[in-house]
Amino acid sequence: MAPRECEICHVNRAQILRPKNHARICAPCFTALFEQEVAETVESSKLFQPGERVAIGASGGKDSTVLASVLKTLNERQNWGLDLVLLSIDEGITGYRDHSLEAVKRNAEDLALPLKIVSYQELYGWSMDQVVAQIGKKGNCTYCGVFRRQALDRGAAMLGVGHVVTGHNADDVAETVLMNLLRGDLPRLSRATSIVTSTPSAAKAKSADGKVMITNVKRSKPMIYAYEKEIVMYAHHKKLDYFSTECIYSPEAFRGSARTLVKNLERIRAESILDVVKSGMDMARLVPQVQDAVPEEVEMTGGCGDAKESGGEMAAMERKLRQDEEAEANGIETEIQLARPSKSDRTEDTPNAETIALTAANDHPDGQNHDRDQLAPVTLPNRTKKQKPAVRGADKRTLPPKQKLGQCEKCGYLSSQAVCKACMLLEGLNKARPQTGIEVG
Repeated sequence: MAPRECEICHVNRAQILRPKNHARICAPCFTALFEQEVAETVESSKLFQPGERVAIGASGGKDSTVLASVLKTLNERQNWGLDLVLLSIDEGITGYRDHSLEAVKRNAEDLALPLKIVSYQELYGWSMDQVVAQIGKKGNCTYCGVFRRQALDRGAAMLGVGHVVTGHNADDVAETVLMNLLRGDLPRLSRATSIVTSTPSAAKAKSADGKVMITNVKRSKPMIYAYEKEIVMYAHHKKLDYFSTECIYSPEAFRGSARTLVKNLERIRAESILDVVKSGMDMARLVPQVQDAVPEEVEMTGGCGDAKESGGEMAAMERKLRQDEEAEANGIETEIQLARPSKSDRTEDTPNAETIALTAANDHPDGQNHDRDQLAPVTLPNRTKKQKPAVRGADKRTLPPKQKLGQCEKCGYLSSQAVCKACMLLEGLNKARPQTGIEVG
């Protein structure tokens, strides 16, 4: 069988079958198309400003390595005028992060980009090896995720950078969407599916001396629509140097279960990854946001609540259940009526649906009911319990309260609570009490 030619250039032999659209293309066309799609994502979302200084979160893995290479290429080709710098976080994981940082240093030299390394030990006084020795392997990803997110912002502030880009791809976003759905954490869908992931605070972007504040560092995902397989293929054909070993502590993470589910869906139908991402984006629009939350006085319309739609039957059931709950709250017993019999089943002595005919056997010696038709129907009134005061606004659908963003009282980091998660975790570690009220996952 003769080899197939590339569907784009029609000259070279097709080497790659794209998961997105099953197109058979050659390696040069694939790399050019991959870079073009990233450029379209960046320009359509208006991620960068001319002359902006941008830090690339570099871990040494395939995602961050490809992101650095693509942004370096596009910055020169598209004349974006960006000042790119690599920012790496040293979690302090022996046998993993020390080796990956060597790959980051080689990439910084190959791409001629400055590199800044910030360590957990420097920022928090704890390395991840010490944290795991203290709390064990279960739940350690919670600590690492909280610390790493804040370390990126702090590292950017040290560099005077107000924008950090990360190498999250479509597979990562699909995993996060499924994790939030499985945990019932819908409010996080917006942050997971948005290209710009940070929420700027009300504080000033820069201090009086011109330094960047850690509460106003923007994070974005330029490769949010890129498949993980395509990133690997791009790195392979561009001959990029990256570190491929998995974190020694990650197999215990809940994300591993979501990743397995995503990979199984991809084997059945490759388009499922982008479908999950787009579904997460659609669902995120229905969830009130921190800044642009739906006003409390505005009620949600449409969907199952619209009787004209196909969900009208479900809406009627929902209203019936809501009425029953209100009746129970007010102490009123609900009267249950049986279905009225058909005309063929009715008899002359059948009472109506609102009354109950009481019959009893007459004390006649033969034990038969001679006076049954003489008994008058008796109406039973509904018994009511002690009336309770009605709850104000009980019949209105209430929305979740809006979060008010502020700053941590201890470190000044962006937080909706008085003390941020990082400080809570550090306080537990320092007091040898790591068990806190933060969910594991």
